[in-house]
Amino acid sequence: MSDSDNKFNDFVELVNEEEQVWALQNQEGEWVVCDSSEYEDADVMPIWGNADNAKSFCIDEWQDYQVASITLEDFLEEWISDLNTDGVLIGLDWQLDAQSVEMDPITVAKLIVKA
Repeated sequence: MSDSDNKFNDFVELVNEEEQVWALQNQEGEWVVCDSSEYEDADVMPIWGNADNAKSFCIDEWQDYQVASITLEDFLEEWISDLNTDGVLIGLDWQLDAQSVEMDPITVAKLIVKA
């Protein structure tokens, strides 16, 4: 099993246990979406399994953003469809100094539900 597989499995286990994911949102209600590091002309919404990891990204260009939770139910029932329609990938448990896993929203939902 690769390191990215282990990270993904840890992420899935945590979000199923906590029943929420974390993202960054500003006071205007806008969520962080950025350019993909893996795919040309693709956008990514970074999400995290815990608030502390998400908070470490509230620096530099994202210093005006705060950590916000999204219930797992809302994420699966509403966000996945919207992200898929918009062609936005999901960046799972982004790390400051490591390659992050970017996945199709439908694939992420299927793997979370299967776990």
